[in-house]
Amino acid sequence: MIQADTAAKRLFILDTNVLMHDPTSLFRFKEHDVYLPMVVLEEMDAGKKGVSEVARNVRQVSRFLDELMRDITTEQIEQGIPLVTRGLIEDLQQEQSGRLFFQTHTLKAALPDVLPGNRPDNSILATALALQNEHPDVTVTLVSKDINLRIKAAVLGIHAEDYFNDQVLEDVNLLYPGLTELPEDFWQAHSDTLESWQKDGRNYYRVHGPLVESWNINECVYIPGDQGFEALVRDVGHDSAILETAIDYRGSRHTVWGISARNREQNFALNLLMDPEVDFVSLVGTAGTGKTLLALAAGLTQTLEENRYKEIIMTRVTVPVGEDIGFLPGTEEEKMTPWMGALMDNLEVLTRSDVGGDWGRAATNDLLSNRIKIRSMNFMRGRTFLNKYLILDEAQNLTPKQMKTLVTRAGPGTKVICLGNVAQIDTPYITETSSGLTYVVDRFKNWAHSGHIILTRGERSRLADYASDTL
Repeated sequence: MIQADTAAKRLFILDTNVLMHDPTSLFRFKEHDVYLPMVVLEEMDAGKKGVSEVARNVRQVSRFLDELMRDITTEQIEQGIPLVTRGLIEDLQQEQSGRLFFQTHTLKAALPDVLPGNRPDNSILATALALQNEHPDVTVTLVSKDINLRIKAAVLGIHAEDYFNDQVLEDVNLLYPGLTELPEDFWQAHSDTLESWQKDGRNYYRVHGPLVESWNINECVYIPGDQGFEALVRDVGHDSAILETAIDYRGSRHTVWGISARNREQNFALNLLMDPEVDFVSLVGTAGTGKTLLALAAGLTQTLEENRYKEIIMTRVTVPVGEDIGFLPGTEEEKMTPWMGALMDNLEVLTRSDVGGDWGRAATNDLLSNRIKIRSMNFMRGRTFLNKYLILDEAQNLTPKQMKTLVTRAGPGTKVICLGNVAQIDTPYITETSSGLTYVVDRFKNWAHSGHIILTRGERSRLADYASDTL
């Protein structure tokens, strides 16, 4: 029997897609109760077969339900099953006090004539209407990631919400930029307590004051102007921080595999990519900002010239933009080749040289093919990469769970580079605020061995820049 113990307690009806998206969603409603219509269990049963991420999530939900219903009697099911995790979920710090209810009897609710038939969505709407009528003292909320279902629920007077627990940020505009502009009077305001020194040809400054409290380690700071200042935050204390001047990769003196930075953001990106103390770098930006080119140039330099890494590994999510063209022939690397057009395009730029003629270019391409490996993301589980330079392209299409699976593949000496554009997400039910790329940027921003930068200026061509702005 559903009861309102307190005025603030609510009853959440979960749609199937919520459980398929996040198996732990059963335990994410704190003191509130959760209700599962019988049609949801039917849909889960139909989706449990296969090796896809959705099928694995459905099977995990079934295991959670089996654990919850252990030694539970019929009377206890009627009264609601306590949502006790018993340590099943690592990131859940405290046990939840809500209860889980199943649909154990037929609920009477008349849907409008415009919603006929026995479609699953209509059955869920009918269940929500019936619960509202039977329990007017309880706030009933339908939780679904299906926008159309939420619209129909609103038309029928049912309170409906998206599933918010997986959203890292309320607004994608709040994403950590990795770049901060300093005020023009920065040096005058901090001159009294400023300390400076040199080490290995780099200038260091210890800055005191309230401004440093908002900085993160490896954040990029700058003062614009002809006599500008660019530095990276290397240490943050209670009221002080250490700044290290950035290497200028814009000129011919410092180039990375023949590539020079064309703007401030690219210069900071190369500083992070070339830093051996930074194990994880995330580059976010629109098309044409140079994400893949910078990451690949830095990888070639550190792999072939400095021998810091054994080889470069590139992978990406294989989500098509349009219709799927079917199965691809060949080995794993051959199947991944059509997805790696960005890699091939940038390799053409990086290996373009008139020295040695055709024979020289062929020899270079043969060398690169032995040091650059293309791998499918489907076979990453259980692997460990040692001293590798791992480039993860199109990372915005990953879920937070998939992102964790991939980043934890890194062994000693491995550097992981995540590239993506959160405005171009092709995976269903993933939004800008719930993407794995957004998730990892937000969680890693305070770690001393990670760096992040948002590239804003396109450097592809005037046609691409105009199309990006006007189309």
